[in-house]
Amino acid sequence: MTIDRRGLLVAGLAMTAGCTPAPVARPPSTANAEGRPRRVVSLNPCLDVILVQVADRDQIAALSHYAREDYGSTIAPLARTLPFTYETAEEVIALRPDLVLTGRHSSLATRNALDRLKIPAALFGVPDTVAESLAQVREMAAAVGHPERGETLVGRIEAALATAAPPPGTPLLSALVFMPGGFASGPGTLMDEMMRRAGLINAAGRYGLRRTMNVPLEQVIADPPDVLLSGEPYPGAPSWAERVMEHPALSHLAGGMNRATFPERLLFCGGPVLIQTAAALARARDDALASRR
Repeated sequence: MTIDRRGLLVAGLAMTAGCTPAPVARPPSTANAEGRPRRVVSLNPCLDVILVQVADRDQIAALSHYAREDYGSTIAPLARTLPFTYETAEEVIALRPDLVLTGRHSSLATRNALDRLKIPAALFGVPDTVAESLAQVREMAAAVGHPERGETLVGRIEAALATAAPPPGTPLLSALVFMPGGFASGPGTLMDEMMRRAGLINAAGRYGLRRTMNVPLEQVIADPPDVLLSGEPYPGAPSWAERVMEHPALSHLAGGMNRATFPERLLFCGGPVLIQTAAALARARDDALASRR
């Protein structure tokens, strides 16, 4: 799911009012004899995690800077070995890419600059279902010239989903996955489907949420789910997740509600991140069921 973590948006290229920018020559194509792009730039953290799985390392000209964050990225150690940008048009143009991968939350100014310079770019949406996420994997793999790697990755994701599915007869538990700031994903979202596939009923539905909305802690206390999942601690100062999980008002619910850690890096993206998401949800389900025996 392509949501900028903790509400941070990267500033786009500023254009001076009334000034006409000097024309810039389009970078020459560097596609190889097989038609594969040789210099691919990704401007989106959710596209980053797919790109590193389906492209050759030497095809990757840059990832987004978000990919390097330990707390928010599932590929941070690898990403720190690769070039990155802050999504400005100047940075991207200087890399002379022959393919730029963008999302709907990527800088509009940068996307417009790429369009004016006729630099090939592919715009990807935010998948709302597992099927859409798998289709995105296949589309990206084809775009970088490795469709077979897309099929391999899809197979791994489908296998992880099958492993995380509850055995027949498993009791259904209600659950809520808290995002930073008290938000949760309601019906019709990718997280909602992942919870259902893991045998969890999304409590956001009974709280009246539509899509992604805020859930007051008071509502959780008044009508607690069987399982409450929230993020892991930040280094240093206490995180919002810690303040929620350690709130005194939750202490009297300890006997009836299980609390589990759900890393923030698993909240927003599909693709290969779904492998870890499925495992985390299944683990929370199994731990909650075990505590009831």
